[in-house]
Amino acid sequence: MESLGAFLKSRRDRITPAEIGLRTYGTARRVPGLRREELAQLAGVSAGYYTRLEQGQADTASEQVLNALARVLQLDEIETSHLHNLARQPCNPGLSEPPQEAPHPRVLALLESLDDATPAIVLGRRGDVLAWNRTGHALIAEHLAFDAPQESARRPSIPRMFFVDPLTRDLHRNWDELARVHVAYLRLTAGRFPTDARLAELIGELTMRSDEFATMWATGEVADCTVGDMHLEHPTVGAASVAYQVWLQPDSPDHRLEIYTPNDTSSADALRVLTHQDSMPDSTAIRQH
Repeated sequence: MESLGAFLKSRRDRITPAEIGLRTYGTARRVPGLRREELAQLAGVSAGYYTRLEQGQADTASEQVLNALARVLQLDEIETSHLHNLARQPCNPGLSEPPQEAPHPRVLALLESLDDATPAIVLGRRGDVLAWNRTGHALIAEHLAFDAPQESARRPSIPRMFFVDPLTRDLHRNWDELARVHVAYLRLTAGRFPTDARLAELIGELTMRSDEFATMWATGEVADCTVGDMHLEHPTVGAASVAYQVWLQPDSPDHRLEIYTPNDTSSADALRVLTHQDSMPDSTAIRQH
């Protein structure tokens, strides 16, 4: 997980004095970005207070101070939200086992209403697949059993698939772009749920098993995951490009309904092939081998 001080330092390091119009008069600098005292002065707080804040030795910062720091550090809306989440955490939050996740009945009803013509999946807070329709399954994970999301121990983990499953990597032609989004969203989630033991375990596992995950995590990037494009080289239908969009669920705000729509005519044809293939009587047996 991440501390407020670590996030502040990572953002302080990436802002150069020139970017905010701060004169350095050609003096040698030992830090890549802003010094602590420079950031403190620009944010209107004392250097001593900011140093204690970054070192985790100060009381919770006020909303005004956090917003002032976000302004100087040029944080976007999501990064600012993450900053506030980190500031609300206790100094040493203990980890606890989170409750089992289950998709809300209304979310499942919405998923069913989409029918198989529109690929869709329901994701939990850590990126576990809680449910999917048949075309959603065929589009992103046809090598896995269709009924895997029904048991918590077998649920596919999208972040884990991205970094340790070679078939998932081969599927995505823009893997690097999408992988960075997944890592940045995991960081945002970690700020929202600092005591989630399973989330901490997932981040630790991926850091150990994937050098690429570890490198991306070390950048400190944080972002929401709402819309984007997936460019695929699908083992059944070949090249396809789809847009994904995430619908948040009021009944279960930790969960997301992600739907996929074609970006062009050939991709629409590819989705139709998957829809018809997936409706074949023996399709379940095919998917499980």
